[in-house]
Amino acid sequence: MKFSLFVHMERYDDQVSHRELFENLTELTLMAEAGGFSTVWIGEHHSMDYTIAPSPMPLLANLAACTTTIRLGAGTLIAPFWHPIRAAGECALLDVISNGRMEVGLARGAYQFEFDRMAGGMPATDGGQHLREMVPVIKALWQGDYAHDGALWKFPTSTSSPRPIQQPHPPVWIAARDPDSHNFAVKNGCNVMVTPLMKGDEEVVDLKNKFDTALANNPDVPRPQIMVLRHTFVHSPDQPDGWKIGAEGISRFYRTFDAWFGNKQIPVNGLLPPSPEEKFKERPEFELENIRKNTMVGTPDEIIARLRHYQELGVDEFSFWTDNTLSHEEKKKSLELFINHVVPAFR
Repeated sequence: MKFSLFVHMERYDDQVSHRELFENLTELTLMAEAGGFSTVWIGEHHSMDYTIAPSPMPLLANLAACTTTIRLGAGTLIAPFWHPIRAAGECALLDVISNGRMEVGLARGAYQFEFDRMAGGMPATDGGQHLREMVPVIKALWQGDYAHDGALWKFPTSTSSPRPIQQPHPPVWIAARDPDSHNFAVKNGCNVMVTPLMKGDEEVVDLKNKFDTALANNPDVPRPQIMVLRHTFVHSPDQPDGWKIGAEGISRFYRTFDAWFGNKQIPVNGLLPPSPEEKFKERPEFELENIRKNTMVGTPDEIIARLRHYQELGVDEFSFWTDNTLSHEEKKKSLELFINHVVPAFR
């Protein structure tokens, strides 16, 4: 099982500079590369300091210059916000810059807040149509000349310029949850990335079952890979209550997610306070003990046991999601423990 790092520049305090966050992200990536991680993933988000990533491309291009082995994942481009020619060309350019280390994830998008600003108020739930049309178009553009006459995009003969180093193309991943998205990904030769969010490992089993059903539905397609993305916080066994630091940070993350996803408040300079704790008193998934149980929080030995289960399920890649509202120093300590004590158990 491979390990990867999923990271954004998280900002909850206007006293923290964006430059400092950029340097922190770079440091975590260099730690992950030195620790044997296969890939660093950076998503796409707009007008929110909560996860700063208006485009993963410049961040990944910078990391390409700072690193030598770790692969560089755009995880994910939001299909309705991109024209296929631009997406194909920018991804291919990153592949050239990184000498063949680029991977791209594509998603339909989730935050209505972003669709109101980036897609003219289109319902976020309609983004799947863009995703389904975009995937084969990008692959065709990477191969050379191609003209497209689709429901959403129409253009005369065009190509990706440059074309990617990796042939026949860089790995493509689809963010999937429902059976249709799993089936679409597998049918189109794409890898699958899933996240259980705040749900427990029974959700991982359910998502893996959907993936396996998609494999059975497409027996002539070579088996793609599946990645599980989890909020991860590792604490020392010498700190029995250390898990509370991670659980409280992840609680704050999801209360902030709730504020953005609800789309009912106007942010101030890209900042929104987390929804109040009282709102979740009747939501068991927000109890700290359940966050500890359901997300990847624990000592190295506890994390190893959970990951063994994922490996037995057939998960190909586990992505250490470092977004958790905690300080850079806490993130470093957690990542160091994972690298020093968890990764060796799988080598």
